[in-house]
Amino acid sequence: MIFGRDLGIDLGTATVVLVTRGKGVIAREPSVVAMDRATGKILKSGSAAERMLGRTPGNIAAIHPLQGGVISDFEMTQSMIGELIKKVISFSLVKPRVLISVPSGITEVEERAVIDAAINAGARKVYLCEAPVAAAVGAGLDISKAEGNLVVDIGAGTTDVAVLSLGGVVRSKSIKVAGDAFDEALIKNIRKKNNLLIGKTTAEELKRSIGCVFPKTEEQTMEIKGRSLMTGLPSNLTVSSTETIEAFDEVSSEIIEAIHSVLEETPPELVADVAGNGIVLTGGGSLLWGFDRLIESATSIKTRIADDAELCVSYGMVKKMEELGEMEDGPLNLARRRQLRG
Repeated sequence: MIFGRDLGIDLGTATVVLVTRGKGVIAREPSVVAMDRATGKILKSGSAAERMLGRTPGNIAAIHPLQGGVISDFEMTQSMIGELIKKVISFSLVKPRVLISVPSGITEVEERAVIDAAINAGARKVYLCEAPVAAAVGAGLDISKAEGNLVVDIGAGTTDVAVLSLGGVVRSKSIKVAGDAFDEALIKNIRKKNNLLIGKTTAEELKRSIGCVFPKTEEQTMEIKGRSLMTGLPSNLTVSSTETIEAFDEVSSEIIEAIHSVLEETPPELVADVAGNGIVLTGGGSLLWGFDRLIESATSIKTRIADDAELCVSYGMVKKMEELGEMEDGPLNLARRRQLRG
């Protein structure tokens, strides 16, 4: 269909987004694969596989092949990427060059796994881009100046906190605590306090509807359904927004701690810049109500949520694809570069 198209892939724990120059976002699919346990053959991927989560018979497994922003099942990830590439490029005389976003805390082994999966899935060359850099560019920040900007990218599996200057990462921290951890915290809290077991889908719906990490002026409530651990029968429960703050406390505290940690390691001049420029939140996890207010109260630095925060990394990758000709393909060796920075 297209001769040698370049692709950008935001390889997220919950969602994979494909972008191209000129068109922007062209595909967005859940990072889920359904496979036959006996043969290992992939049956469905993306949204079709997501609908199977928690509803599969014994011979079928619906899994997330990415955990914490990195590959946990190589073959499944490779197949998933291959399926996505086939969807958007039905015919091409030349294999595409592919730009992939990765967490700032990725190891060289994890980098190599991402590259190999994309090459085996049909990529000609693979380039890596740190997610906080793409997020900052997608949020409209000018990171090319000798000026500090702090970006907090809260995805589903990882939270990346990074201070950026002169087009690169000066100090960063990546923790495997993000949107999914909030879901797990809700499930754990409701089970402990109310002896009610709820599923991940219910927890996600509760989080999006009334969940918050900072007190709301008006308390909200929502009725949920689950299985009573006392009787084993279906049961209803009304949950308030205040109760979600309590459930989320430990997870949100870890993210605040990561921000403090990065600020403590950042040169004073850049911290002064950050204080003036403020903190920018990106990623779907940042949309949890009150996150900007919580961070602002904990750091005394003005904090805002970027426009279309969920797709900031994807938008940034569209812009970064203009630089593919100047980039080196292969591993970024992020771990080694961090060691050299001391």
